[in-house]
Order: sequence, then structure tokens, then C-alpha cells
Amino acid sequence: MSSLFDPIQAGDLKLANRVVMAPLTRNRSPNAVPPPIASTYYAQRAGAGLLITEATAISHQAQGYADVPGLYSSEQLQGWKRVTEAVHAEGGKIVVQLWHVGRVSHNELQPGGGKPVAPSAIAAKTKTVLIRDGVPTFAETSEPRALDAGELPGIVHAYAAAARNAVETAGFDGVEIHAANGYLLDQFLKTGSNHRSDDYGGSIENRARLLLEVTRAVVDAVGGGVTGIRLSPVTPANDVHDDDPQPLFEYVVKQLAPLGLAYIHVIEGATGGPRELEDRPFDYEALKAAYRKAGGRAAWMVNNGYDKPLAEAALKEGDDLVAFGKPFISNPDLVRRLREGAPLNPWDKSTFYGGDEKGYIDYPALA
Repeated sequence: MSSLFDPIQAGDLKLANRVVMAPLTRNRSPNAVPPPIASTYYAQRAGAGLLITEATAISHQAQGYADVPGLYSSEQLQGWKRVTEAVHAEGGKIVVQLWHVGRVSHNELQPGGGKPVAPSAIAAKTKTVLIRDGVPTFAETSEPRALDAGELPGIVHAYAAAARNAVETAGFDGVEIHAANGYLLDQFLKTGSNHRSDDYGGSIENRARLLLEVTRAVVDAVGGGVTGIRLSPVTPANDVHDDDPQPLFEYVVKQLAPLGLAYIHVIEGATGGPRELEDRPFDYEALKAAYRKAGGRAAWMVNNGYDKPLAEAALKEGDDLVAFGKPFISNPDLVRRLREGAPLNPWDKSTFYGGDEKGYIDYPALA
């Protein structure tokens, strides 16, 4: 049986262990530029087999929260280059999560104060983060406008350009496409947010079209072996739902199978919440089986509420990688602590979003 601490090959990514640091939004990038302390933050956690960065906007339109980083300006790319160099100096591997929030945004964050974009003009019953008088503040998302079909090739191009910039300029080892948690690609997938009647709405094949176009474009740009994708079949995050998610996501993974991806990253249950939802049953083993039967060879990454015993059980059942979220915030040396059975530092929730070094780079490692 594989151990959490055994090496693994995920596509072209040679990972020292099977512990992954999940993407964690921290809202510490003014003007969408990763600050110098981000280099310290990620380098401290380079003991993970793989670091996945906080979600990172592919364009100005893709921004949905204050002080989250981007990949669309030279200053942003240079900020990320400092991060990747620091991680590589510690022997780590790091990929950037490519993000378009779609309707989960606010007019204040959009180019020219315009409306956020979405598959359909349906507001998300959720909140975003704005900076008011220097303080991170939750605010209701703004009413979106429906994207015209003619705008979608530009969004596909923005994903591919961001991926290319990330690998070729910023020095990332790869990219992860964020198609989960109620953001743009997930909004197109799911019936609750996609009421379109064109080639991008209605049937499963149509609703999955944008996600697959984006993934193929990113693979063409940087290679499937350094590309991962994140999916969340049943999470209610950001006011999304689908009437019948099992056939939808089995179709998606079957279409992903021929692309030679590095990994498939699956959030089980409600993001950051229950692993099982009574009103949204889902068979994750069937999802993985559908992918494998279609010829998919990517590493299978699981996520949501994992501790060491649960992670070891997942590996025993045939999963390949396990992503840990909040424990990495307060435990920069989480891999060592898991290996040695050492106690974990508690986290300070009040410093999760926004701020400076406190609650970011000042958590102690083991002596």
C-alpha cells in the first residue's frame, strides 16, 4: 500500500510525497500583485509534494475579491517569479490555480465598474470581499450580465495565455484549472446557474463545452502533463447546484481522459463543510471508475476534511494524492508533523483573509 510519504509521478510532475497543499485564498496581494512575503509563505510550505497556489485571476474581468493575485500583468508575473524561485530553492514543486470567478464578483472590482459576467444573468446569493477603509469587508455580489457567445473565445484565450505566462515567465511547474466552487466554469456546468439556450446551455454536452474548450486550450499551451483540473460535483459553494450531477461529471471526466492531464482534483461534498450531503448524494468511486475506464491516467487527488487516518484510507482505496487546506495555514511543516505524529498548531480564523505577516508567515515550525 502506498504511504502519504511515498513519491509519485503525476503526469510530468515528479512529487516527493502525496501530501498536497490545497489552494487557499488569503487576500494579501494589493493591486493583484503577490507581495514579497508571499515568497516566504510558500517557501515555508515547500515540504508538500505539491503546492497549489491561491486562486489567481486570469484577467481583470476574472477578479472577484479584493487583494487576490493575478496573472495578467508583468508586475504580477514578476511577483510570482519570486515565489516560484523561493519554492524551488527549498526543493518544492508549485502550480498556480487559474481562476475566473464569473458572477461571484462586484462592480467595484470589474473593469470600468461594469457588471460581472456569467452564463446567465442570475445573481449569486453569496458574498465577496472588498477593502473598505483598509479593512476586508464582506459584500453582496453584484448582478451579473450574461456572456454573449462571441465573448467566449476570448475567455478561452485568456486561460491559455495565463497558463503560458505562468509556466514560461513566472516559472511555475504547472497549472490547475479552477472549475469548481461555483466560479465561472462551474457556473456553466450546472443547471442552477446556466439557463442558456445556445450551444453552451441545455444539454450536458453543451454545458460542459466551455470547460472542455478551456482545458484543451491550456493543454495546447503548456502540455497536459503539467495541467491539473479541480472539480466539485455537489458543493453548494457560491450558490451553485445541478439537478443531476452524476451523469454530468461522469461525462466531464470521460472527455478529460484523452488529454493526458497531470491530475484530477476532486472536492468531496461541500467545500470546507460536510463530506456527505443528504440532499446531494454522489458516487465518487463511480466517477473515478468512469475516468479510468475511458483511459484516463492522471493522478486522482481527493480533498475536503482529510486528516492522516482518512488520507491513508483514501490511498488504500486507490486514490493517489490528498489535498490539505486549513492545516497548512497554521502548520508550515505539515508534512513533517504528519510523518512524526506531532501535534498541529491551531489556526487563527481572524487572520485568514487580509492583513500582513500575522497569521501568514509567523506560525512556528517544529524545532
